[in-house]
Parts: sequence; structure tokens; C-alpha cells
Amino acid sequence: MCIILHIAHRKDWEASIPGGYYKPASLDTDGFIHCSTIGQTVETANRFYANQQDLVLLCIDKGRIEAEIKYEAPACADDERAGSLFPHIYGPLNVSAVVLVVEFIPEPDGKFVLPAEIGQLIAGLN
Repeated sequence: MCIILHIAHRKDWEASIPGGYYKPASLDTDGFIHCSTIGQTVETANRFYANQQDLVLLCIDKGRIEAEIKYEAPACADDERAGSLFPHIYGPLNVSAVVLVVEFIPEPDGKFVLPAEIGQLIAGLN
């Protein structure tokens, strides 16, 4: 199993469950759902979500995703992560591909660290 992660607002994720597909705003505005590898997640969170509350990490089994996945560079040319490729899901995310949902709470300084549950998930895959 290969896991990718997506940072979601809890209310958006929970609202998608009954319909079976998660469709964040980025699907309309950017044409895809932004995801990260496990190693990219904390930097992404600290760059775009610092101090935000009510977030969850969706742990997604890449092999279960129904939509197309492409690994692409960040869209902003001045992004210092331009050498990295990020997983993007080109279509709604079927909730059946999400194997774990983890609360993603910032530290007191507003920054994020990878939750312990992610490490446990990785250890269980090895």
C-alpha cells in the first residue's frame, strides 16, 4: 500500500462522506486535489495552514483512488519546493480510498508536526 496525504477542513471531509466522494474547492479552482507525500506534508501544512484549526489528514491508499493521479511541480514559479513533485488527484476522491483520518492540530506556536498515528501507519505497512 502506498499512502499519500491530503490536508482537509474537517467539515468539508465530513460533509463528503454520505455522498461517497470528496470534492474540495481546489477541484473546481485548480482542476485537481492537492496532496503530498508523507515527507512533504509538514512543510506544506506550515506553508499554507499555519495556526488553522479543525483540520484532518486524509491518509489515502493510492491504489484505491478511482481518479487519475499525476505527480507535478508546484504551480508557483517562486516556490522553493519547485524541484519536488506533488501528487495531484484529477477528479473527486472516492472516500473508500481513505484508510485513516487523523486530527491535524497545530502546536502552540501554530506550526505542525506529523501526528504519531502517521508513523504507526507507516510502521504497520512495513
